[in-house]
Order: sequence, then structure tokens, then C-alpha cells
Amino acid sequence: MVGVLGGGQLGSMFAVAARRLGYRVAVWDQDADVPALKIADLPVAAPFADPTALNRFAGSVSAVTYEWENIPVALGEALEQRLAVRPASRILRILQNRVEQKQFLASHNIPVATFRPIAAPSDLRAAAESIGFPCLCKTATHGYDGKGQWRLAGAQDLASVQEQLGKQAHSPWVLEQFLAFDKELSVLVVRGADGDKRVYPTVENVHEAGILRTSRAPAEIDPRLAQRAGDLAASVVAALEGVGVFCVELFLMPDGGLFVNEVAPRPHNSGHYTLDACTVSQFEQQVRAVCGLPLGEVRLLCPAVMVNLIGEDLTKVSAGEGLANLFRQPGAKLHLYGKKSVRPGRKMGHVTFLAEKPAQAWESAETLRRVLRCP
Repeated sequence: MVGVLGGGQLGSMFAVAARRLGYRVAVWDQDADVPALKIADLPVAAPFADPTALNRFAGSVSAVTYEWENIPVALGEALEQRLAVRPASRILRILQNRVEQKQFLASHNIPVATFRPIAAPSDLRAAAESIGFPCLCKTATHGYDGKGQWRLAGAQDLASVQEQLGKQAHSPWVLEQFLAFDKELSVLVVRGADGDKRVYPTVENVHEAGILRTSRAPAEIDPRLAQRAGDLAASVVAALEGVGVFCVELFLMPDGGLFVNEVAPRPHNSGHYTLDACTVSQFEQQVRAVCGLPLGEVRLLCPAVMVNLIGEDLTKVSAGEGLANLFRQPGAKLHLYGKKSVRPGRKMGHVTFLAEKPAQAWESAETLRRVLRCP
């Protein structure tokens, strides 16, 4: 049996891929109402600090992975005393803290935006004056989908942001130079315990309110630039000596320069297109890497564009005429996550459009975006 920590949609997709390959799956999550627990062979709904749950989970599985990076490092360390945890807890420790992550990347000569750690709100002014404006202040931990971020356009924003930091439960923070990028890119990299690796095509992403809205595969960029992005992403995972699936988010600058934004030690929302458009999905690759199997090929079978369904988008496409219209579109592949409650900003599912030519996939995605009234 293989185990996954976290029971959201990424955990569900991992479980489906594992069971298709003949594995039984244990899922451990602190919330009893997450979708992956409903399909697990061994569902464990308990706090991550529960020693009884730890013994039950660890005694039932041969290898463990996780669906997101905010799993307690101490839990990963405890599991590593008994079995393989991939990626390792030391990598989790680096990547779940933005300060440590950027320090690691910079120490390996990987290009990142200029940054300064902020230990206390009173440090904000000096850090901003050192970096210059505009700049971004982010929580060092627990930030995702644009949460825990503040943009400082100029010195006039210092007082208000400093006041907000004083109200935050999470600290420290990191202040980054604002990069006026041309495009946001991401690359999935899979690495096995033997050092073998696979690099998926470079993807182009569009975010709205800090949340990923669309991903285009392949990215609409020069192939040589896409290769450079893939090589840079692979160098990040090699520096980490990571085993598993990683997503490296990149900023493409107007002059063709590339900067690493963040690294996720797990499958990624921007890689969901692989479920329908690649010979081996990112989730099957995760199973293979965790279980020590040979890695699969990463061939893109056709161009694809993924559109996230966020909040009330779900009601517009999951029933009635909205669902019928979606299914009438050639190449449309609907994935719903089975979450009970609909909340603003919550990812409820996604649609991937497949086509023979990139423009056709993008046109179908734009049709859906108009239905959803996306900006």
C-alpha cells in the first residue's frame, strides 16, 4: 500500500493513478470531509500530531508522498524513520518556507528576484529601501493562491502594510523585488531515486487575483526559450536532489531572461493538462517515483489549454444547459473535484481542451471563459 498525506483534489488524483497501477492507497488528512478520503482503501482522518494515527498509517504503507507542501516537517521526519518518504522531509523544510527556499536557490546560482527576509514588521522599511519600489511582501509560510501577499508601489504604502503585518499570525515574511515579467511559465520535473529525470513541456500560465485561471501547453514562446526553461527547472530539482514530482514556476522577462518564482514539491495545478494530453500524467509519474518504478515518457499528444473552475463557476458548467454546451465542444474534458461546499476563490474543478492546433484549443478555452465571464 502507498500513502499520501493530504486528501484534496491532488490526493484524489494520485489515489486514482495509484489504484489504476494496482496499488492500494492510504490517505491521511486532518479534515474528514476531503474528497480523497472517500476513495482511499485506508482513510485516516486525524490530526497530523496524533501518535495513534501515525502508527496506523506508517504500519500500513511501504512509501509515502504528499499532495501539498504545508505538511508538518516533523511528521515527514517521523515517517522517514520507518519507510521511504518522497520527496524527503529535508526538501519539504526548504520549500515550505519562502525565505529558506530563496536562500537555497540563490546559493546554487539559480536566478531569483532580489529579496530580503523580514523577521518583524519594523524591518519592512529598511528592507524596502534596500530593494526599491515596487516590491512584494509575502508570508514566509502558508501562503498560496495569492493569499498573504502585499504589493508596495511606493513609500506611501509602508505604513499600511506594516500595520497589516502586525496583525498576522504568520511570520516571518520575505520582501521581493517586483519583476515586470512578460509571461508566467511553469515546468514539471520528475526525478527518480536513481537520478533519472523527465521534463514536461514548458507551460504558459495566466493568473487572476493570485489564482491560476488558465494553463497553455505548450507555452506560446520560442522553442529555444522553452528548452532553456526546462533546463533551468531541471537544474533546480537536481540541486535539491529531489525524488518525486516538482513544479518550478518561472517569470519570463521582456529581454528573454528567466527567474525562478517558487518551487512546489508535488504535482501542480498547471500540470493537470497531463491527465488528458500526455502519455503519462503527472500523477502516474508521482506514483512511479514514490514506488521506485521506471519513470514514464512525457510526450505531449496534442496541444491543450486548461481552465480552472473557481467558486461559482461550478454551477455554470456542471448541470443543465451549461453542461450540455460544454460537452458539445470538441476536445472538452471536464474534471470535478467532489468538494461539497462552494466558496469564492476555491478550486472546484477544471476543464481541459484538446485540439490539433494550439489556436483551436485556446479558442475553445476562450469560449468557456466568456461563459464564466472571466476578465
